[in-house]
Amino acid sequence: MANKIGKQIKKLFQSQLAIPIIALLILVIFNLIRDPSFFSIAIKKNNIGNTVLSGNLISILNGASELVILSIGMTLVTSATKGQDISIGAAAAIAGSVFVKILRAGTINVGTIMLGLVVACIVAIIFCLFNGVLIAKFNIQPMIASLILYTAGRPIAYWINGGATPNVESPLLTYLGGFIPHIAVPTPIIIVVIFIILINLLLKRTTLSLYIQSVGINERAAKLNGINPVAMKLIVFVILGICVTIAGSVNVCRIGLINHETILLDIEMDAILAVAIGGNSLGGGKFKLSGSILGAYIIQALTITLYAMKVSSTAVKAYKAIVIIVIVIAGSPVFKKWFKQLKDKIGAKKEVAQVSKVEAK
Repeated sequence: MANKIGKQIKKLFQSQLAIPIIALLILVIFNLIRDPSFFSIAIKKNNIGNTVLSGNLISILNGASELVILSIGMTLVTSATKGQDISIGAAAAIAGSVFVKILRAGTINVGTIMLGLVVACIVAIIFCLFNGVLIAKFNIQPMIASLILYTAGRPIAYWINGGATPNVESPLLTYLGGFIPHIAVPTPIIIVVIFIILINLLLKRTTLSLYIQSVGINERAAKLNGINPVAMKLIVFVILGICVTIAGSVNVCRIGLINHETILLDIEMDAILAVAIGGNSLGGGKFKLSGSILGAYIIQALTITLYAMKVSSTAVKAYKAIVIIVIVIAGSPVFKKWFKQLKDKIGAKKEVAQVSKVEAK
């Protein structure tokens, strides 16, 4: 039994998930040494008297919610198009602005919220498909194609609400962005879990995952096998539109307003890093969603750790950049090749030493 577990652990550390798992373990060990109570979970009463869970672990899981959702969309786009969409933050701002516009048009109730989500989703999908058409039909490099929306997206979000940063107040929105009464877990965490389950069902119960990866690995070969590369690329941008809508709407519910300038600012960079940290190739092809999800939580855990160490908000990005550079280099093919050569060299030396020892006897 112990042998079997050992083999499984060895297999895991040789897989694509090795780097994110090692990075997460280092963060966990570092925090436990620095503060043994860092990951402790407390039960307390919130402002409206509900019993809720709190602590750094809950903050990490809760704070990474939008990033996890966007990282999933970024992973699929990267796999199919061999590039990254840098406009997801701007697209989320547009979706959030549309969501707020619908909410403010009438009384905020379940029907209005559902309508707001549907309309925001349609608008976000249209904007994401704009990028998708440029990439799939006109063969424009993804980062260049998405640069248009990256530049124009936030001004469009500003225009949607007439240049204002309107508030939206409702207990229902508070529940979506905070806690549902009698449920101790933050609602964004529940939304993420449901979304991950649904996206996994979509990818595993259909051939979509295989088709997306086939297009990313070899578009010409995929076409010869009857797969439509253009359709696959457009599909991933439809999924990305859903991702930015959920992320933008959750963020609006968290803070109770829409600010086109600050909503999910620079989150596209964190999403790209989450994909890379997760062991996925930024050149497209095979992907592992679990790696990107782990990557998103690693970035948030690193952020919470730095804040716990009293690092100023202006310096956090610099420290994050240093750590992330180390993680990305450690997961690069060049480093892996060098590490394997070093390992083989050490193994060969040990073998020679053992042979010499036997001969000496």
